[in-house]
Amino acid sequence: MTGTMNAILCFISGQEIFIVFVVVLLLFGAKKIPEIARGLGKGMREFRKATEDIKREINEQSEDISNDINEFKKTLNK
Repeated sequence: MTGTMNAILCFISGQEIFIVFVVVLLLFGAKKIPEIARGLGKGMREFRKATEDIKREINEQSEDISNDINEFKKTLNK
């Protein structure tokens, strides 16, 4: 994930970041920016949690399938 972020940041200069910040400040105002940042943080946390849940579920299912295959092999060998 950080590699992708670094690649994106390579194409954005300091002036462009400043201009984006000024536009955001003008559109939302100084009081709304912390609320927006908090909302983005919560969204990122939920996204990470969901991806971890999906990874865990896939790993559990693959372990179950692997165990079933091993059991089937043992019954075939008998």
